[in-house]
Amino acid sequence: MTKPWLSFYDEAVPAQLTIPALTLPNLLTNAAQRYPRQTALVYMGARLSYGRLKLQVDRLAAALAALGVQSGDRVAIMLPNCPQAVIAYYATLSLGAVSVMTNPLYVERELEHQWRDAGVKVVISLNLFWPQIEAVRQKLTLEHVILGGIQDYMPWLKRTLAPFELKRRGKWVEVTYGGSVHNFTKLLAGRYPSPPAVELSPDDLACLQYTGGTTGLPKGAMLSHRHLIASLCQIRSFLLYEHGEAEDVALAIMPFFHVYGMNGLMNLAIYLAATLVLIPQPEIKPIVEAIVAERPTFFVGVPALFVALNNYHSFDRIDLSSIKAMFSGASPLPVDVLETFEARTGARIAEAYGMTEASSVTHVNPLQGPRKPGSVGVPILGTEAKIVDVDDPARDLGLDEAGELLIKGPQVMQGYWRNPAETAATFHDGWLRTGDIARMDQDGYFYIVDRKKDLILSAGYNVYPREVEEVLYQHPHVQEAAVIGLPDGLRGEKITAYVVLNAGHQATAAEIRSFCRERLAPYKQPRQVLFVETLPKSMAGKVLRRELREAALAERDKQKS
Repeated sequence: MTKPWLSFYDEAVPAQLTIPALTLPNLLTNAAQRYPRQTALVYMGARLSYGRLKLQVDRLAAALAALGVQSGDRVAIMLPNCPQAVIAYYATLSLGAVSVMTNPLYVERELEHQWRDAGVKVVISLNLFWPQIEAVRQKLTLEHVILGGIQDYMPWLKRTLAPFELKRRGKWVEVTYGGSVHNFTKLLAGRYPSPPAVELSPDDLACLQYTGGTTGLPKGAMLSHRHLIASLCQIRSFLLYEHGEAEDVALAIMPFFHVYGMNGLMNLAIYLAATLVLIPQPEIKPIVEAIVAERPTFFVGVPALFVALNNYHSFDRIDLSSIKAMFSGASPLPVDVLETFEARTGARIAEAYGMTEASSVTHVNPLQGPRKPGSVGVPILGTEAKIVDVDDPARDLGLDEAGELLIKGPQVMQGYWRNPAETAATFHDGWLRTGDIARMDQDGYFYIVDRKKDLILSAGYNVYPREVEEVLYQHPHVQEAAVIGLPDGLRGEKITAYVVLNAGHQATAAEIRSFCRERLAPYKQPRQVLFVETLPKSMAGKVLRRELREAALAERDKQKS
């Protein structure tokens, strides 16, 4: 197949992708041996060096081994971006065990499904989440639960005051330790850091990374060490080719339990021996404070983050000159948001696209080469991509024709854990079916039109929500927008827009519809505009259109009854 995108790679990008025969624990070992005094983690003002981080990882690995964790066992890591998350992840993998990264906001039903499906043996979490864990522990075959405190790695004064603050806010949780419930810090204290030597292969399973679950039940994507290392090599070769070792500071906003944060941020930083500035809660004020205090050289974010930064008071006066690279992913970045951010800051955002099933990134705009706003760029080094007919994946489509995006590359998963039927449905002739509607232009740049499952059928026409949302974002009073289709006896589906207005601004539904009428064909125009204070989002920043649709249908049924 022709690959027109190769002509638009930056000059420094190599012609071929080289993937070393490494495992993820090798990355931490290399960083600790070469840069033992380099700061690995910054957490609430406290700093942990690479030498100290490796010591903590070895101690936890020894403790896990003493509890019976062996190669192939699944260990759930249910943590925000804190030092325990990094320590638990690398300790698990160093034993040949498999990490199951778990969203701390999951409710009991979601925890039970994920941990039962994965066959989790041990859970590592915080005492704050003990009530949820305890509620499902007896329903499953969990052998051990290890709980840390959010304050454990804070500076002395903050560590001392944190329990009082948590109690004041009603968030303190008392845990009775003993038996199969262990205290994280006590488990590590005094333990000789000598975990058993385990022979790891790059093809060993490293993670069961569960899909976001925006449609149906989440499935566990099987990612090996080789898949994740390949993705890291792609990112470094294609985007960070000018970055040396132990010179970067990365702002860790994206949660590590999401593939974007886990591999495209945490593992990438360890690979570069960079400093990770941990943001446990993605709130705008601490993010801005961290930018000012730590002067990051790169960070990865999502559109919601850039929207929030655009609307943060006096943000245009913050010095961003330290940032060499800035990336947006997880969901489409509206062109107006990108242009506003760059006009105010002078920083350049490279919009990217990726999937859990592909270890994170598959497409990205070149940092120095041509960038096309609205496009997710070109296939990253070592990746192939094509557009096929939605109903017949064997039929390739031509330039600028919208169809399903298929990808192939060394970062693509083995399949779904214990789910051969879904695995077979997700692959076609060796290509991963993304479920996203896209098109490719003559230069090989790809444009995500929308999710196949989010397609709206209005008056016999296909309408892609993103196209309508792009228009809504152009309205001067609109901060955020999401578009869904709701059942309509006349038109098939009624295009419904949910709009969040900028603070201090007002608009009517009629004004918004009039604005769209001037910019969209009649069948693409919203028939209903609803104003909301916030849009439901996943922890990765994706707007959950499914939740909007379910709430609207529930309200309709309620009114009928």
